[in-house]
Amino acid sequence: MAVVRGGLIQAKQEEYEGSVDAIKQMMIDKHVALIEEAAAKGVQVLCLQELFYGPYFCCEQETRWYSLVEQVPNGPTTKLMMELAKKHSMVIVVPLYEEEQKGVYYNTAAVIDADGTYLGKYRKNHIPHCNPGFFEKFYFRPGNLGYPVFQTRYCQVGVYICYDRHFPEGARALALNGAEVVFNPSATVAGLSEYLWKLEQPAHAVANGYFIGAINRVGTEKPWKFGQFYGQSYFCDPRGEMLVVGSREQEEVVVADLDLDKIREVRNVWQFFRDRRPETYEQLVEL
Repeated sequence: MAVVRGGLIQAKQEEYEGSVDAIKQMMIDKHVALIEEAAAKGVQVLCLQELFYGPYFCCEQETRWYSLVEQVPNGPTTKLMMELAKKHSMVIVVPLYEEEQKGVYYNTAAVIDADGTYLGKYRKNHIPHCNPGFFEKFYFRPGNLGYPVFQTRYCQVGVYICYDRHFPEGARALALNGAEVVFNPSATVAGLSEYLWKLEQPAHAVANGYFIGAINRVGTEKPWKFGQFYGQSYFCDPRGEMLVVGSREQEEVVVADLDLDKIREVRNVWQFFRDRRPETYEQLVEL
């Protein structure tokens, strides 16, 4: 039996006041402690929440938040996470604000192997821009790296970020590229998408025969009063069954054991890959 212990970190952005640098350092320090907690719980593959080292600043359109960008993998946060991954023999998926070059920024997740090796990155492909409070096109270019899957020490990892989860096409592409566990780091609030939170991604897990780790932050971020991030980070299996669900309000490391043998077991019953008809799907990309 090939069992991997997965972990998800859901955390609060407690303070808005102060410099961008101070806010960033506070959140990094908080997550270093939570990563230590995950290591103590035996987590082997860990994912942090979307844009983990700051607030969900897309509630407003202010250029001050551009100063959160970093190079990936050469920026300080990726390097720090590489050290922590090696220290704990832990795969870490690190969502951050990436600078490709001056003025060209992406919503990105770096994937780091358990020996501290940087494996690559995923850039969020689907970028929302709508009221209330999702002004992401002000901050990010759409991703241009496709739907990569990373062979880590423990399993094959794919990443889909927040709004991406509303699009089944990329979820299928990750499966076709070999993903066994797909992480979706998110920032989403009650009253908008909560009714979809435990609907869409278990459906992706079933349609594609893989595990999903869905991460959402918790708390209310002042001064925007954008709404309450409702947490409830979870793992679901290839049958769409919830293995564990986090709190609505508390910071925590959500942990589950993922039996990768279940992927083959489920796919041998539901032969969705065998029965696909890609030659009939041209209209999906033509319209």
